[in-house]
Amino acid sequence: MASSAAAPSTPTSKDTRPVFIYGTAWKKDQTVRLVKEALISGFRRIDTAAQPRHYQEHLVGQALRESYRSRLVKREDVYVQTKYTTPAGQDLDNMPYHPLDPLETQISTSVASSLKNLRHREESENDSFLDCLLLHSPLPTIEETLQAWEILETYVPGQINALGISNVTLPILQTIYENSKVKPSVVQNRFYPATSYDVALRAFCSEHGITYQSFWTLTGNPKLLKSNSVSVLAESARVNKAVALYALVANLGVEVLNGTTSAEHMEVDVAGVDAVRIWASGNEKKWAQITASFAKSIAI
Repeated sequence: MASSAAAPSTPTSKDTRPVFIYGTAWKKDQTVRLVKEALISGFRRIDTAAQPRHYQEHLVGQALRESYRSRLVKREDVYVQTKYTTPAGQDLDNMPYHPLDPLETQISTSVASSLKNLRHREESENDSFLDCLLLHSPLPTIEETLQAWEILETYVPGQINALGISNVTLPILQTIYENSKVKPSVVQNRFYPATSYDVALRAFCSEHGITYQSFWTLTGNPKLLKSNSVSVLAESARVNKAVALYALVANLGVEVLNGTTSAEHMEVDVAGVDAVRIWASGNEKKWAQITASFAKSIAI
């Protein structure tokens, strides 16, 4: 049996590790409202993409600028992450570059659009920057993927602070890591049984200081949501099962992509994870038992 990617740890009420990053896909014309509600609820990490088919990146930027102006948050307190999406993932009638452009032009045009959309000053793009930019997926060949990565490296550390990749397998991640000057800082993958919960890939991330972000954490795991460890934690910490699952996944060293469209759920999720941390700090033995049981259940 494979071991889990990161040893379970005991969080405390003073633990400041980020648990959530707010996902802005499929929010359409509600994007501004929902991003602002997420910030009000305590989210400080925002995920988007230069992919109009599923994301309204310009509306994410609008929500952020309005939040900066109202002093809800400062730019330095918010982590903003976007993606370059290849033509295969785009709506060819609505994309930030021409599908027949050479790769370098595709990327430079996409990055320019993201820097404009997510600028923190309405009147100026000159000092715009991104905390992280991900390849939305590997390109058709490893040679093209490495070429894309090399192009993105030219923006670091000037306009982009860090690079990452989504929808990636361990062999491709290892190849990028071994052949890059700017090492991957983020991996964003589905967290579900079909990939064996990325046990080996998460171990690689843990070993090399790469943040692993999960999506499909709830929708891809109906059995986990009903598992004994989730039920016991929910009852013990007096939180709902979704929050219990989030807390247990986060304890593996995972940052959870949370795209809820409910302001109530946003508040419940953030407050609930804090409640679990406080409960765990006073119930270390039971917490260790629950986390060990959960880690064993996904070591497949």
